[in-house]
Amino acid sequence: MTALMEARDLRRQYKAASGLFVPHGLVRAVDGVSFTLAAGRTLAVVGESGSGKSTLARMATLMEPPSAGELLLDGAPTAGANAAARRRMGLGVQMVFQNPYGSLNPRKTVGAILTEPLTINRRGNRAARAAAARAMMAKVGLREDQFGRYPHMFSGGQRQRIAIARALMLRPRIVVADEPVSALDVSIQAQVLNLMMDLQDELGLAYLFISHDLSVVRHIAHDVLVLYLGRPAEQAPKESLFARPLHPYTQALLAATPSVEARHRPPRAAVKGELPSPLNPPPGCAFVTRCPHATARCAEQRPDLRPVEGHLVACHYAGEVG
Repeated sequence: MTALMEARDLRRQYKAASGLFVPHGLVRAVDGVSFTLAAGRTLAVVGESGSGKSTLARMATLMEPPSAGELLLDGAPTAGANAAARRRMGLGVQMVFQNPYGSLNPRKTVGAILTEPLTINRRGNRAARAAAARAMMAKVGLREDQFGRYPHMFSGGQRQRIAIARALMLRPRIVVADEPVSALDVSIQAQVLNLMMDLQDELGLAYLFISHDLSVVRHIAHDVLVLYLGRPAEQAPKESLFARPLHPYTQALLAATPSVEARHRPPRAAVKGELPSPLNPPPGCAFVTRCPHATARCAEQRPDLRPVEGHLVACHYAGEVG
């Protein structure tokens, strides 16, 4: 299966501003992430706030270049491409943002919002662009008579349908969805997720799905990448990861996920301490300050991401704990 997107040891660093009580430092927002993404597949990236999920999304959409590592689209490296080539590459990767209340221009009608990407990229005449927008509205479950309405006239779920339609107007092959349902009511989330899955089947889309909600991930993902403090903790197919998580952090995330059925409720894993400062991460395993199974080796030696039982796990004792 050909990879539409491939990340090789991606890293993104930021210089932290210094002040009276804050020394100069370096924040490693993403620190060595690799993955492949194929057509018709969804890779979910999960983790707490500050784990590097949104930074990874910005790199995937070419909004920010990596500090190190390599990102390839259709096998072509993005780093060495000139401005025109990067722009062409970027058209094939579109983004759906978290907040449908803030991502749509309130002064433009739905028709104007959907035709704008085609206008900017000089695709078709005015009539053709309007026809394409109406066709996309129908595809995402909106009525044709809503073409001239404004965003404030729609519910949150309908607004996110508009945002999805806008992302698809340029016919991308990859969609990066950054927490696309977290701002919606639970009753609406399933509708939007089902729509995204239907569009994936119909159009052969690949999704990079950013989320902190494992119940949502369980519904839509094929593969899961767990990040902790910018580093990959575990990566595995969804069914395998939910059935037997091997990293203590993944076990803790799953234990904290609400489930109606008792059989889906794993024993709660103890997590102590607070998330370390990204300005001063632990020298060994990033999770050492909160892991109930940590040893002296964990505090001194950073674990490599290695294959264990079909997973990739960054833990010295993967498969032995939990």
